[in-house]
Amino acid sequence: MTLTDSTSGTLPDAAVAPLGLPSPGLPAPGLPSRGRAVRRAPVDTRTTVPVLDVTIPVFNEERDLEECLRRLHGHLQDTFPHSFRITVADNASTDGTLKIAERLAREFPELVVVHLDEKGRGNALRKVWLASPSPVLAYMDVDLSTDLAALPPLLAPLISGHSDLAIGTRLTRNSRVVRGPRREFISRSYNLMLHSFMGARFSDAQCGFKAIRADVAQRLLPYTVDNSWFFDTELLVLAERCGLRVHEVPVDWIDDPDSSVDVVRTALADVRGMARLTRDLVYGRIPVPELRAALARGPLPASSRADEQTRGSSLFGQLVRFAAIGAASTLAYLLIFLFCRGFMDPQLANFLALLITAVANTGANRRFTFGIQGGNPARHHFEGLIVFGIGLLLTSGALALVHRTTTPDRWAEVLTVVAANLAATAVRFLLFRLWVFRAANTTTSTGATTSTETAAS
Repeated sequence: MTLTDSTSGTLPDAAVAPLGLPSPGLPAPGLPSRGRAVRRAPVDTRTTVPVLDVTIPVFNEERDLEECLRRLHGHLQDTFPHSFRITVADNASTDGTLKIAERLAREFPELVVVHLDEKGRGNALRKVWLASPSPVLAYMDVDLSTDLAALPPLLAPLISGHSDLAIGTRLTRNSRVVRGPRREFISRSYNLMLHSFMGARFSDAQCGFKAIRADVAQRLLPYTVDNSWFFDTELLVLAERCGLRVHEVPVDWIDDPDSSVDVVRTALADVRGMARLTRDLVYGRIPVPELRAALARGPLPASSRADEQTRGSSLFGQLVRFAAIGAASTLAYLLIFLFCRGFMDPQLANFLALLITAVANTGANRRFTFGIQGGNPARHHFEGLIVFGIGLLLTSGALALVHRTTTPDRWAEVLTVVAANLAATAVRFLLFRLWVFRAANTTTSTGATTSTETAAS
């Protein structure tokens, strides 16, 4: 069976339930607010449509595709007790990938081929999943780096209604992974950034082995934007923010040495995606409160409530986030100082560079380091300017001292202001933690505790 559309590269639009109405298998939007434990209905495995739809996104994979499809089809036939289909999503391949997929589709009735004119894993998954009739949707990479023995535990909690999404993870103690140190370092660093800056709790964002209930996908996918590799992260972060349950399965994973993925380029694109998603969440492009009301399983678990209450007060987490923001601020300060120094005296250049970066630094630390949203940002910026004044005294004093004792060249000035700025940064952190954001954190924690106690009573 082939659904190839080589002209338009599009799939029929799937019906997406509006926010005010529940999708099949989902609770009415009002239930979570009444504090009830929300349960998903088990998937009806007697349905006439395939229970499972596994998507394989491909681009110029003529070398690996046939082996992948035969191996996956045989595994599902032998081990999966319900009906299934495999969808090959060809992303504008220019080699023989599409012809191989179409030939195998004539051999296997469970195989469907979709051709898309646009590249991108996220684009392929969004279009195929929104159009799929199956109640459980999954995807895996064409190289099958993940051992297929992990597929049953990936799908079982979705079919039973226990979980909403399921992901394979290579970064837990029970995972078995074979890959080079470079990819290991990049992967762990990226996930550390997700935990530190976005408050993510899932352990592995980019393992190409995931599944989702279709009723949940219909509500979340229209709010995803990324068409490439960041799609996974975007979907997972959105799911967690909406109070959904993400099930993790430790996997056995062997790196494909011939993979065409540019790891460094993908990592940089992911960092840009994090920045864009953060803006979308902060400025309300994604209606998280409405989605949470419609989809959340109920009150957050105790561990998550504790995390939310202490997120702004954890010293280690604050130091990590403050250091990252401080490094970016120092670099920006240095660039602005060098630019201004070309046409003004060093004290004025120092003042402008410090003022610009101080305002940005206060805003970034308010949001990311101390986890404060709402409240009174004007007061925080005013107090931040007082902290800025202390930093200005340190750096201006250091400049005045070096000019009084010697006649420094440009780089001596730079070293002086950078050293003084580092000292000012340490002072800034202490004042932010103990004064500027202390009251807000105390209020947030107290309010969260009160809400928890009220719900318990």
